[in-house]
Amino acid sequence: MKGELTQDNLYLLLPGKVMAVAQMYARNHNVTLLDALRKVYASEMYKELEQESTKRWHEGPVSLYQTI
Repeated sequence: MKGELTQDNLYLLLPGKVMAVAQMYARNHNVTLLDALRKVYASEMYKELEQESTKRWHEGPVSLYQTI
């Protein structure tokens, strides 16, 4: 189906969500954005986010941030 989100195209959605979560983390923990990005990419939350089947991509940045 056209426009459907699948595991094959999920990567298009992830950078924006990751950046939003990392910016919140950096601001709230007084770390650099690079350190925050490392934290996000190493988190269990990201492992779940990159799997379409978990549907975590439906969640907003605040909800995702709260699970890091």
